[in-house]
Amino acid sequence: MLRRFRWWQAFSRSLFHLRLVDATGMPETWSVDVRHGGDDDGVVWVELYRDGHPYARSASPATFPVPGGTIEVATSGFGLRRAHFVAYDGSERQLAPDPSSAEGRRARLEQTSPTVSHALSTASLIVLVVALVLAVPQLIETVTQFPPIAERIGAFESPIRLPAWLNISLVVAALAASTERALRLRYNRVLDGGLFDGDE
Repeated sequence: MLRRFRWWQAFSRSLFHLRLVDATGMPETWSVDVRHGGDDDGVVWVELYRDGHPYARSASPATFPVPGGTIEVATSGFGLRRAHFVAYDGSERQLAPDPSSAEGRRARLEQTSPTVSHALSTASLIVLVVALVLAVPQLIETVTQFPPIAERIGAFESPIRLPAWLNISLVVAALAASTERALRLRYNRVLDGGLFDGDE
């Protein structure tokens, strides 16, 4: 049976629901449960439940056939980047987050305090853009200092040099910003680390 969401699972588990009607016209609830820590091999599994009962299981990214279409789920390094129902006609809609989950609480903030929600969303985007602009030149300089690379393309000297404490602060801020975006299922390969994760 599907276990209810506990508060301490806020950043280790995602739980989303979808209400559909089966072939006989009866309503049913499909639930997607993702434990982000993965198994002993690091594989993140997506578990699908129908009316609280186990139905299917697949490694992420996962696609499950359900009445009227498919449920598509994909993870990132910070949470979910996709949990959508794609109908046979091509239309799609995001599954509803469980109210007790971190995604559910973030969605509730968007409904009850849209101004605060928009400010958080904007701040997250700004943090990631600033972190990218400041970090990339320093990263390129570090990489090109290796003798084999320096001999082939030359060493790059970054015009930006930040103290260690500020670089660490940028990393922490970027992690928080990407996590906030993941709670809204917002994902960009450049801003949210997909280029380095090997995502397609």
